[in-house]
Amino acid sequence: MEVKNCRGCGRLFNYMYGQQLCPACLGELEDKFQNVKEYLRSHPKAQMNEIAEENDVSVKQIKQWVREERLTFTEESQITLECEFCGGKVLTGRFCDKCKANLHNELSDAMKRPAAAPAKKESKGATSTKDRMRFLDS
Repeated sequence: MEVKNCRGCGRLFNYMYGQQLCPACLGELEDKFQNVKEYLRSHPKAQMNEIAEENDVSVKQIKQWVREERLTFTEESQITLECEFCGGKVLTGRFCDKCKANLHNELSDAMKRPAAAPAKKESKGATSTKDRMRFLDS
């Protein structure tokens, strides 16, 4: 366990994993997340800047929650993010549905492929020149 400074308030805390925020700042951020979530339920067509201003959260933080699939925009929303692979429309997560399916198929195929056969060993009678014992002439 490490001791780090909180990126939110600067206090020292025992860091274990995840964001470098102390428990107090992490709780505050979670409260803001719940507020944004409720705001989106009541205002599904709100713009990103409007959501950020009304809930005292940065646009970057909202995008991070969407990338983590904690927030989802509705189909009627004007807000979308770009797929990190093809640049298509994404309502939640990092990849569009088409790219997710392609990645899933590629990973499934990779898991099904047989492992490469080990290299054949030479028979006991035939040794290569590099494996032979060398003698020094004196």
